[in-house]
Amino acid sequence: MLVEFPFERRYVVSIVRVSLVVSLTAVALSTLVSVPLALAVGRADFRGKGAVVALVNTGMGLPSVVVGLVVLFAVSSDGPLGTFDLVFTPTAMILSQTVLATPVITGVSLAAVTSVEEGVLDAAYALGGARLDRLLVTVKEARYGILTGVLAGLGRAMSEVGSVLIVGGNVARADGTSVTRTLTTAIQLEARQGRFGLALTLGAVLLALVLLVNGVLLRLGGRRV
Repeated sequence: MLVEFPFERRYVVSIVRVSLVVSLTAVALSTLVSVPLALAVGRADFRGKGAVVALVNTGMGLPSVVVGLVVLFAVSSDGPLGTFDLVFTPTAMILSQTVLATPVITGVSLAAVTSVEEGVLDAAYALGGARLDRLLVTVKEARYGILTGVLAGLGRAMSEVGSVLIVGGNVARADGTSVTRTLTTAIQLEARQGRFGLALTLGAVLLALVLLVNGVLLRLGGRRV
């Protein structure tokens, strides 16, 4: 056991690093798309708005394996992104998780934006606020809902298995360190190999990371009150 411990520690650390880089990057990209989209759809009246909202809500339940297949086709040699050689790379995993997280963050943020009372926005307008000021007031009033959407998107990304297996391949180097192996795919692999102790350790690490990130984001949200 003393001989194997350094290997196991390096193995676990590399998996945690890949998981965090992929999930946090995907959620950051999703947030940059989702929040402006939620503001644009939520505060505007246009023909077909109901269809757009329905499409966003439908996207919240996208099957991860279908998303994985679509992204795999896009990054394969015959796909539109084939020249970038992204198959079985963390970048492909980020693309897949971004697609999965974007409807979740958009849907929850949209619900928060549409729940902002018109009286608050009218007051901002009456005080001389421009359109940008009204948008800033909307973000301020809906910040907890938007934060909830980001947390939901992060939970979807960090708990993902199917799509990251398809586009990432669960690859590790000869020394055991991760290339595209995440906590969820490693847990599945170790459990299948009967290494339940390591699988439980990885599961505990995953749970601790989710709780830690949620706590940090909620603390930051509380400071803005």
